[in-house]
Amino acid sequence: MAEMGSKGVTAGKIASNVQKKLTRAQEKVLQKLGKADETKDEQFEQCVQNFNKQLTEGTRLQKDLRTYLASVKAMHEASKKLSECLQEVYEPEWPGRDEANKIAENNDLLWMDYHQKLVDQALLTMDTYLGQFPDIKSRIAKRGRKLVDYDSARHHYESLQTAKKKDEAKIAKAEEELIKAQKVFEEMNVDLQEELPSLWNSRVGFYVNTFQSIAGLEENFHKEMSKLNQNLNDVLVSLEKQHGSNTFTVKAQPSDNAPEKGNKSPSPPPDGSPAATPEIRVNHEPEPASGASPGATIPKSPSQPAEASEVVGGAQEPGETAASEATSSSLPAVVVETFSATVNGAVEGSAGTGRLDLPPGFMFKVQAQHDYTATDTDELQLKAGDVVLVIPFQNPEEQDEGWLMGVKESDWNQHKELEKCRGVFPENFTERVQ
Repeated sequence: MAEMGSKGVTAGKIASNVQKKLTRAQEKVLQKLGKADETKDEQFEQCVQNFNKQLTEGTRLQKDLRTYLASVKAMHEASKKLSECLQEVYEPEWPGRDEANKIAENNDLLWMDYHQKLVDQALLTMDTYLGQFPDIKSRIAKRGRKLVDYDSARHHYESLQTAKKKDEAKIAKAEEELIKAQKVFEEMNVDLQEELPSLWNSRVGFYVNTFQSIAGLEENFHKEMSKLNQNLNDVLVSLEKQHGSNTFTVKAQPSDNAPEKGNKSPSPPPDGSPAATPEIRVNHEPEPASGASPGATIPKSPSQPAEASEVVGGAQEPGETAASEATSSSLPAVVVETFSATVNGAVEGSAGTGRLDLPPGFMFKVQAQHDYTATDTDELQLKAGDVVLVIPFQNPEEQDEGWLMGVKESDWNQHKELEKCRGVFPENFTERVQ
């Protein structure tokens, strides 16, 4: 019997909830159609707008802070590997080895301490701050439902009062339900009217404390790191002084007929592109007779002017400069037949490469330089070395600064479906490769 009674109570509660939902839905339809008036509170609506704005700003700050922490961790790993490289190349007999190892250890500890303090003083505070929003958001939604219940009870009571045939018993019951609905709504409304403005005003102090903590931690970190870098520099200066005689400067080997110091040949541009490389003239002429050095000037007959002399290996072109003359005259007489073919072949090969079977809107490729752990469902999980095909955002307004949209090349080649594979990732974790 007790079991049946419990089931009866549960069934009655479910039926009551279903009836409430139907009544609310009907009331909302009537309000939208203008057949029923709706209780408005402009001051509260402004508080809700402020609440939603504050929640959006806090969520973005939390996401950017997590990205910042991931970058700090990546820099820590990169710095650690660089220090390990120095320890490996620092030979045992070199002075300052122990000091260099100690600096590397302190460097690692400093990065770890910086990351942990950022977590404790910024991220955890951020999580606590955002932790209060879900409850308040739920209460705002519940207040909205109770407001609809109140309006519905009010309209029902008013319709019974204005009916031609009045039923006093129904009117009394409707009045009782109206008073109950009004009491529940006003209790929730009063609490939120006090909490929302207070929460809105708290944002200023929270932002100040958060960014002051981050700025202070970063300032102290860079001060300590500067000291370690100065100590490492002193160790390396000492090593250089004690092994100064072992310094080797890489110099080009001059040929016998190299130009004088005053006539330096022009250096190729940094990009080293074939188009910018000085022209190399190929000598297809027979070698000169014994006794004549390669590249030597062959004098003309007395009847010819001295400035019309030729250089073995090819006639001087009218457009060539004095610098190119000096360069060509310093080259040994070696036949380089494959240079032009190699350069032209490389250019033609690269020009013929096509971009086939790429996702729609593909812009360029990037390669992950560090691991990145996704912190949200719309982000890509990256490992160092992963190639990502960058595509545009469907809605450009959704793109945050420093973030790109893309799909990992391995996922695209396997699935060919953007909806399953695409996601956002921080641009500073990658490097453009195409």
